[in-house]
Amino acid sequence: MLKEMDLYGQIALIIVLIGGICWGLAGLFNIYLVTAIFGNLLGRLIYIIVGVGAGWLCYQIYLEKMKKA
Repeated sequence: MLKEMDLYGQIALIIVLIGGICWGLAGLFNIYLVTAIFGNLLGRLIYIIVGVGAGWLCYQIYLEKMKKA
């Protein structure tokens, strides 16, 4: 799957996986790793980047579905 993706897709996937791990830590252990390391403002920016990565992956999945239809 990863070999079929373009560079933007691979970067988005890595960002979303890291974001998912961070949200898992937040939900399970109440550890907000991103804001603890980078602070409030930069932490918010990183969360925005994770959201953009997730949006990009959703868009790529949508394009794949439209190709098959």
